[in-house]
Amino acid sequence: MNLRISYRGIFASTLLFTLFAPWIEGACSEEQTASLYERLGGVYAIATVVDDFIERLLVNDTLNANPAIKAARDRVPKAGLKFRVTAMVSEATGGPEKYTGRTMKEAHQHLNITDPEWQAMEVDFKTTLDKFSVPEKEQGELFAIVESLKGEIVTAAR
Repeated sequence: MNLRISYRGIFASTLLFTLFAPWIEGACSEEQTASLYERLGGVYAIATVVDDFIERLLVNDTLNANPAIKAARDRVPKAGLKFRVTAMVSEATGGPEKYTGRTMKEAHQHLNITDPEWQAMEVDFKTTLDKFSVPEKEQGELFAIVESLKGEIVTAAR
């Protein structure tokens, strides 16, 4: 089954909603307070994007060239990784899910991740977001969240 989430439909609905909002009591305040989680479509949409993103990372040659990353991937089941990342993204974007895993520093400090490896991850992330037509505004917000974690994840210089 090929699941493709269309954010164009969400955008069109949002545009129509905005145009007619003055005639709907309280509608403007609801739209203005929508969390990133809600604008992304909730946990199912986030899980779908995470699934695609993790699959890209698992076959990324730049990342797999790092023996510590490769060893961790061989040790951690990808379904568990996808579950943890989905929970983390959901919580970070304002959803009700709670991430209960290790801190980013604890989870990555032994992996000796370099800036080029970080950049390779960012390229895969962008590719996934584009594949699912995530709007630029939401992409910017997601990248800001990811960028805020860089200091805890990139620990090696090469």
